Amino acid sequence: MASLYTVAELRFIEEAAQRGLAPGELMARAGRAAARRIDELAGARRASVCVVAGPGNNGGDGFVVARELLGRGHDVTCALIGAERPATVDALAAAERWRAAGGAVLSALPDRRFDVVVDALFGIGLARPLAGAFLDATRWIGAHADRVVAIDVPTGLDADRGAWVGGVEGVKADVTITFLGDKPGLHTGAGVDAAGTVQVDALDVALPAGSMLLPGPADFAVVATPRARDTHKGSFGNVLVLGGGAGMIGAPLLAARAALRLGAGRVYVDCVGAPELRLDPVQPELMFRPHRTLSELDCIVVGCGLGVDAAAHSALAWALAQSARLVVDADALNLVAADDTLRDALRTRSGSSVLTPHPLEAARLLKVSAQDIQSDRPESARGLARTTGSFVVLKGAGSVIAAPDGRLAINPTGSPALASAGTGDVLAGMLGALLGQGFDAWSSTLAAVWLHGEAVHGCGDMGIVASDIAPRAAAVLRRLRERG
Repeated sequence: MASLYTVAELRFIEEAAQRGLAPGELMARAGRAAARRIDELAGARRASVCVVAGPGNNGGDGFVVARELLGRGHDVTCALIGAERPATVDALAAAERWRAAGGAVLSALPDRRFDVVVDALFGIGLARPLAGAFLDATRWIGAHADRVVAIDVPTGLDADRGAWVGGVEGVKADVTITFLGDKPGLHTGAGVDAAGTVQVDALDVALPAGSMLLPGPADFAVVATPRARDTHKGSFGNVLVLGGGAGMIGAPLLAARAALRLGAGRVYVDCVGAPELRLDPVQPELMFRPHRTLSELDCIVVGCGLGVDAAAHSALAWALAQSARLVVDADALNLVAADDTLRDALRTRSGSSVLTPHPLEAARLLKVSAQDIQSDRPESARGLARTTGSFVVLKGAGSVIAAPDGRLAINPTGSPALASAGTGDVLAGMLGALLGQGFDAWSSTLAAVWLHGEAVHGCGDMGIVASDIAPRAAAVLRRLRERG
């Protein structure tokens, strides 16, 4: 189980840790930890390294990194940006120790390329958009490094929100070495590309649990538990996939097939725009029924290709009135966003609901812009969960999962290979399968999103289509269950 920590939480942890340590000790630990990782990246060769330091404590970390790497035999250059001298006591002391070790502090960035450039301009405390010499330095870093290593947080990135401060792009790192606890902004939105590979060092500080989760299989262990042998199809739930307006029957079929693959006992389909459809020749195990003829359903997946016409509205209103667990996806989300009666029915229903919006759908539901959603993905998901009384999956790079009680998680799996038509329908079907089997809504949502992303692990950034995902996700789940 991995926690994520907000800046406020980390400030509190850091202040508490500092009270039991000598001045500058945490900075020294951070610099040594980063230097060890950079030395490992360099391998056995002597690397050319440029540390680009800012005037604050992040720059102080950089001076410690420079001195440590010099001692390990690397060719190290160090430049201080935006000030003639460091602005904090600890950073100033670190700079003096660097000079005492024989290092120089440049006031301008050199006109040469380096094996590694270390971004030590700003850490978690940046509140204003980058400008002037600092913005120029971030551009220099991108143009003069074979590999960029960010210290704590890539400069310009909001550590809580995963967005560029003020919308101004900063450093895009290959590796981010972050200290004390992991940060949510490194794992969602713009932060995914900005941070690169994230490595965490707690600096020998004992940490409480953070307010957010970076989930793995241990966090949905109930889903990964092997089935009892004395079971039958009735043990694993009845799921209805309700969608498929005219010309869109592929979407509910993708969802229904995924529900079967992820273990649902029975899966029914109703395509409201093609009532004559009564067989899926690719998946003949699916059963086609008019939704109003069905009872004793454990989960309803509504919205995949549903459309927004009168028939779609009627189907969604029916689904919201049922006591079964509910997955609300795609057009069903747009209908809810446009109709206060449907929104009220969603908020007051007795069964658990899971919403699966992409940023534009979330924007419609919250009556803001998609840019507003992306500027603070964790808070957007939390707000939507709170106002709808539902579990929420805000899809995208680093999908954010929110519960009505305020719990938050950022999913670590997935890749651009999922940026293809129908993959969201597959996720909805996978969610329906797990909810239909009776797993709690939080575990089901964590598991479905994690498995959906893990299914494309190792597949590069394209070439997977939606129908490939559910069989691969089922294979991942089987392996988890085989491990016990």
